[in-house]
Formats: sequence, structure tokens, C-alpha cells
Amino acid sequence: MSKQIKYSNPLLLTAASAVVAATLLAGPAVLAQEIAWDMPNEYGETSVSGEADKIFAEILKKKTGGKIVITNHFGGSLGYKSKGHWAAVEDGAVPIASTYTGVFAGFDPIFLLNNLPFMATNPKAARALLDAAKPWYQEAFAKGGQMLLLTEPWTPVGIWAKRKVASSADMKNLKIRTYDKNGTITLKEIGAAAIQMSWADVVPALSTGTIEAVLTSAEGGLSAKFYEYLNHFHYVNFTMGSNMVHMNKAVFDGLSKDLQAKVLEAAKEAEDVLWSRIGARIENNVKRLKDNGVTPVNDLPGPFMADLQKAGDVAVAEWRAKVGEAEADKIIATYKAKLAQ
Repeated sequence: MSKQIKYSNPLLLTAASAVVAATLLAGPAVLAQEIAWDMPNEYGETSVSGEADKIFAEILKKKTGGKIVITNHFGGSLGYKSKGHWAAVEDGAVPIASTYTGVFAGFDPIFLLNNLPFMATNPKAARALLDAAKPWYQEAFAKGGQMLLLTEPWTPVGIWAKRKVASSADMKNLKIRTYDKNGTITLKEIGAAAIQMSWADVVPALSTGTIEAVLTSAEGGLSAKFYEYLNHFHYVNFTMGSNMVHMNKAVFDGLSKDLQAKVLEAAKEAEDVLWSRIGARIENNVKRLKDNGVTPVNDLPGPFMADLQKAGDVAVAEWRAKVGEAEADKIIATYKAKLAQ
């Protein structure tokens, strides 16, 4: 039976650098052993990001001939909410994580980019935006001793609610959950009582009436059975976000050159597979909504959409100010060039 090098137990944790140093001192015999990585994700196993994690784990295991094995942990089962993934990976509590990175905006404002309101609302645009900004993401992750491996697409973000919401007046004082600063700014600007909330807290808040609507994707709501509380999903195409799989750079550097190459190959292959499938997933979710008694709302009035986009401009302007106008222009220009390819 092969032994394992395991980087995951928060109670028995040593710093990632110490793990790497011990591995290097032990020599080739240790490097030949099976390496086991625990990877947390706050979202559920059946969510699009949960299924994406499993695909990456399978490809990585195959690419490395079973030398690296990922154990996926869904629904925050390791005790980490998404925002806590930064410190967990940086400190070596886990070597790798799958995270909705809009919650990392406090570490670097670049993490709000791929969720800027109405910037990228379909698979082609969302992939182009993420690809164009990868150098900036890598630079940001490096501040925390981490690296970006791959992006995992979500489906476009809309509004789950108990009733049809079709005007700015309908949004007035609506108690709605948001997932990051962009959504909070935008929905407060239009008059809603927006509350930023971790994914794990959403269903309990719905069950107690703390919130009455949720800003998220059709996919996210279906995976969490929002239809038990909410019966309308509005296709406002607010944005099309993603999870990012990021890992401890010292752990990566401690791998053999061959395994490093295999990890990067697996990440690229998994990313391409995930993005190639997301269009079909978006289409299938319309049927899933109807099957679960949810009304898909696609006929939102033009004035309401214009009001939402105007409110979203406030969030975009704040992001530009934080990254700097010149840098923002450079990022957006890179995105537009990528999109035009």
C-alpha cells in the first residue's frame, strides 16, 4: 500500500514551507509516494463548480498516474467559507481550494473584475475576460504565496424571488442576498435592501425570512433547492462569474518538474472541458427551473434593465478608481482584444 503525503489537517498543520522542505530533504523516495490533497469548496457537490472540481480531480489523477489524488470537500464541510480559503491556502491548512473569488476583493480589487455588472454576461465574453486578466490574477495570488490553476464557469447571474420583479419600484427595500461588493453596490443603488452573505448562510436566511430574494445564478439556486422558497428566476444577466482553483505556491514548487507539468496540463485540460460544456448547461437549466415549479422570467422591461445597468455603473466606477484608471483601461483593452479574436 502506498504512503501518502497529506496537506490538509488544520489541527496537525505545519506551514507549507516546512512541508516542502521536509519533502525535499527526504529525497526521491518521498516524491515517489502518493500525494493527497484536500480541496474545499463552499458550494455543493451537485453545483456546477462542485462537478467541475470532480472533473479536475479525475483528470489530475489520470495525468499523474495516481501520484496526486485530490479529495473534494463540498458545502464548506472542512469548516471554511469562501473568504477563508485565502488564508487556508496561504498558511498551508489546505494545499488547494476552489473558490468564488469575488470575496477576495479585500486582498486585491482585481478579484471583482470578472463579476463587474454587465461586463461579461455570456460564456464567450466571460472566458475572454478571465483569460485576458490572468496575469493580473496571478500577480494578486502571488501576494498570498499562491497561484491560479484554472477557472470554472458558473452560469449567468440573475435574481431569484418570490414574485416577479420587473421595475425599480419592485426592487425598493427588497431584502436580497448578494455575494460580493459589486452586487451590493448595484442593488443598493437601485433601492434594494441588499445584504452580502456567504453561500452557506443563504438557505437558513430564506427559511427564517431574513431575505426574500437572492442574487445568484439559476444553477446555484437549483443546486441549493431555492425552489422550496422562491418561485421566480429573472434572467437579468447581471454577470457570469466563476470559481478559481488556486493552490499554495510552495507546495507546487515542492513537486518534481514532471509533476508540476502534469498539474498544469490537467488544469488546462479541465478548464477547456468545463468551458466547452457550460452552454449546454445554461440551456438545460431553463427546463430544470420549470420542472421544479420556477417561472423563468426573460421578458424584463427595457427601462428596468436600463436602471439596473445604470446602478451597475456605480460599481464599475468604484472598481476603476481602486485599480487606477490607467490600469483599468489596460485590462479592459486586453479583454476587448481577446474577445475580438
